[in-house]
Amino acid sequence: MKKIVVLIMISLGIMAKAQTYGDEGPTLTPNAFGLVYEDAISENVPGKVNMHRVSYKIDGIDVVANVYTPRFFAGAQNDKLLPAIVVAHPNGGSKDQVAGLYAQKLAEAGFVTIAFDARYQGESGGMPRRTDKPANRMGDIMGAVDYIQNYPGVDPERIGAFGICGGGGYTFATAQVDKRIKAVGTLSLFNTGDVRRNGYMRTQMNNIAERQREASLARQAEAAGAEPELAGFMNWTPEEARQIKVDLYRDGYFYYGVTHKSPNAPGTYLKSSLMDMMAWDATDHADLIDQPLLIIAGEIADSRYMSEEAFAKASGTADKELFIVPGATHIRTYFVPEYVDRISSKIIDFFTKKLL
Repeated sequence: MKKIVVLIMISLGIMAKAQTYGDEGPTLTPNAFGLVYEDAISENVPGKVNMHRVSYKIDGIDVVANVYTPRFFAGAQNDKLLPAIVVAHPNGGSKDQVAGLYAQKLAEAGFVTIAFDARYQGESGGMPRRTDKPANRMGDIMGAVDYIQNYPGVDPERIGAFGICGGGGYTFATAQVDKRIKAVGTLSLFNTGDVRRNGYMRTQMNNIAERQREASLARQAEAAGAEPELAGFMNWTPEEARQIKVDLYRDGYFYYGVTHKSPNAPGTYLKSSLMDMMAWDATDHADLIDQPLLIIAGEIADSRYMSEEAFAKASGTADKELFIVPGATHIRTYFVPEYVDRISSKIIDFFTKKLL
């Protein structure tokens, strides 16, 4: 089977509009706000959910994010402070795709939410571009907490975190150390370290050292001035992609490369980043999670094993739930209306009980 690493792509915008609908889902184009998901807000209207483009710095690097505010949000003039939720996008993704979708859903339920582009990716700063390291991604989540806890109208004592795919793994890891996060949710959790080290579904455990050497040589070449080597999407045709047995890669090809494509996520990362990713694991200190925990996975997703393992290792909290979405694959939890509605209802109920 051809080797592939699924990454993600998005931008910033207004109302994503479906153009066609095929077996793989609706084909969308970024709206005026750059949003690439169905039913994205198209304009800021008083008395409705609004989206505000913001920027801030983490370790001197500019971060671009979207803050969603609920209906009739009065900000600093609001007598009642509201809880906030940090939403982390999938590996290689951006704030304007599935992260924005669930950030908007949560804002519709009364939460202030923030969806951001990871540093070195999307609209955020950082060089070299497409660097993708666990320490950076965890720092991005902590930096989003830093920012949103000081946002006018937000209660800094009621902040939650929700991560999708790779962002779910990084959120799971960040909750182990950042106790400002009072409730934790993940969707289709992807343990980046385990996959980059052992292969997806543990299919590359026989050549770990070889791949580490390749990553080290990629960094060596960068240090000598060479153009950074990239890893990521293969140049498949749609017909070839439909033959892929692994649902994450098959569905991911269409979601990121066709139906929800965005110019902000080219679907690649620096090969040298594997040095850091292969030596990291989202579950190494899972017992340190003592916050309420909700882990969501698709029933037939071939990535489901990562959510189940993370759930089992989170022994430090008795307030935890593994929620399985009937009939869903990994990627289809991102956009299929039936699954999105079920997931939205579940996360709204969870964060309402834990934060409101």
